Amino acid sequence: MSDAGANYSIRDEIREFWSERAATFDDSVGHEIFSEAERAGWHQLIRKHLGEGQGRAALDLASGTGVISHLMHDMGFVVTGADWSEAMLERARAKAVKRKADIRFIMRDAENTAEPRASYDVITNRHLVWTLVDAPAAFREWFELLKPGGKLLIVDGNMGRKNWVTRLRTRFGGKAGHSNLAPGMSERLQRIREQVHFAGEMRPEDVVAALLAVGFVEPVIDRRLGAIHWPQARKMPFWRGLERLTQERFAICVTKR
Repeated sequence: MSDAGANYSIRDEIREFWSERAATFDDSVGHEIFSEAERAGWHQLIRKHLGEGQGRAALDLASGTGVISHLMHDMGFVVTGADWSEAMLERARAKAVKRKADIRFIMRDAENTAEPRASYDVITNRHLVWTLVDAPAAFREWFELLKPGGKLLIVDGNMGRKNWVTRLRTRFGGKAGHSNLAPGMSERLQRIREQVHFAGEMRPEDVVAALLAVGFVEPVIDRRLGAIHWPQARKMPFWRGLERLTQERFAICVTKR
């Protein structure tokens, strides 16, 4: 194996995987928002756990093309979007220019952001936690970035748990996993899943336990995400829509005392 190959890590693979997906990321339901009903569902979820922005500083980690960053900006937060992929950031910045949204987008590693300590009122992320190589280190980092009384909102899912819809769809010839991935990408995604901290299943209770261990308090697990998932499902083929509605997806909110 060459030196370059020997030094190639799971972190490199994660970054390259999402960089390669950047060009088509916004084409997928569940990534970009395709209805005002879904947008309202997101605003409702954010308001429920974080309240209105009112000029508070928000850090959107693994911001991708800026979907959640824009939702936060809509609600009056002063938003910084951070992502590890320059390809994602290029699209996020272009989208912000087009929408005339004053959002700061920066390249950062979510596990070691180098951002000032105690500088954010809220931190958000969507579908980031399952990709973390060292989740406890990331959670400590996020704790330190928050001001006292600050809140962390995680939106993710137990994607390693195969429900009855997934099993039935696969049994009758449906393609398991992400049907919109290019050839070879599903295998790469599975290889990543096998090497991250929450390999296999990622139960929200296990995520909460790790958050409490670094000092967060007042955990809330919210599984009532129908206002987001129903509009998404209506934009999907039948079986994928049914799968979206029956998967174990959740939001977790915790506080820094």
